[in-house]
Amino acid sequence: MTELEKYINSYFGVDEEDLLHISSLFKPQTLKKGDFYLKTGRYCEKMSFVRYGLIRIYATTDDREVTQWISTAGYFTTDLASFVFEKPARWTIQALTDTELFTISKEDYSRLGTRIPKWHLLEKLFIARCFIMLEDRIFRHLSMSAEERYQFFFEQNKELFNQVPLQYLASMLGMTPETFSRIRRKTIS
Repeated sequence: MTELEKYINSYFGVDEEDLLHISSLFKPQTLKKGDFYLKTGRYCEKMSFVRYGLIRIYATTDDREVTQWISTAGYFTTDLASFVFEKPARWTIQALTDTELFTISKEDYSRLGTRIPKWHLLEKLFIARCFIMLEDRIFRHLSMSAEERYQFFFEQNKELFNQVPLQYLASMLGMTPETFSRIRRKTIS
């Protein structure tokens, strides 16, 4: 069983036949460090599972870049609003490292409902899990101090602190690089 199949199975609990069909629609894709998966304003025609590597999801405002998320191995990546509602992408998605993905096209994804009778329930569960992750993240931003957010994120993602430029992590945590550095120095000492 591939990493993708293990993840789909643990996430959705599908039977073996459906699992094999779903995973067969995902094709290997490689991105080199710096390659773009998607640029703001384009239409997102795919969704990918990160097998290996790091993907940054961000938007550019008038005066800065705002990192929304860093996708690591075991996570899906896409611009969900663009993928589902066929709107121009709000996010730019770029490989921070050499990255291996399993990618499904929008066309193949759309056909899953005709091949797998309970796909619409599985898709609803997938979207609900995405929404719960977002709710948890918003709650942490609203209820925790900058120091608490830093500590929580550090405990959950220690490896990222050596692999990702710290200004991206600061942005993702809703901090300026200066605040992030001050908290980091205080934590290290």
